Amino acid sequence: MAVAGIVLAAGTSTRMGRNKLLLELEGEPLVRRAARRGLAAGLDPLLVVLGHEGDRVREVLHGLAYTPVLNARFAEGMNTSLSAGVAAVPARAEAALVLLADMPFVEQAMIEEVVRRWRETGAPVVVSRYGAAVAPPTLYARALFPLLGGGTGEGRGREVVREQGERAHFVDWPAAALADLDLTEDVARARMSMERGA
Repeated sequence: MAVAGIVLAAGTSTRMGRNKLLLELEGEPLVRRAARRGLAAGLDPLLVVLGHEGDRVREVLHGLAYTPVLNARFAEGMNTSLSAGVAAVPARAEAALVLLADMPFVEQAMIEEVVRRWRETGAPVVVSRYGAAVAPPTLYARALFPLLGGGTGEGRGREVVREQGERAHFVDWPAAALADLDLTEDVARARMSMERGA
């Protein structure tokens, strides 16, 4: 059962003031870090949704076996990127796992565990849970793809999870692994955590 990967990497990084996906942690741009871990976890194909500064993002992904997906509507919100990514998933894939490029503490093993839980449970959606918060990596079975398409703004993926109710399966991770990078100080904290081996 093939599982595609969708890395959402089209955003404008408005709060950061520069393209955060090109910032480096441990010597590697954030977007390359996310894509490489998805590939290492066996996601096939790995789709990277591009938009803002797409050419620069492509440069740092050079040499990786990924498939670029252009989202011309990226300025209208993350839902447009999710929709573009889902629409590009090939028919041979029975599910798709969504990753955010600005979540640097999502490890290969976490991706592998979400996929394993889906294969084990057959749940329509498998969601990562960090304490009380839910966030990617999130896996959606193909039957849910039509619900993920269309619309603007943000939050459609979470809405689909809520709509599934008790059919959703959750995988729990430490709350600290949720850290996403929106501000310069977030990057500084992530670098300090990595230096401490946290």
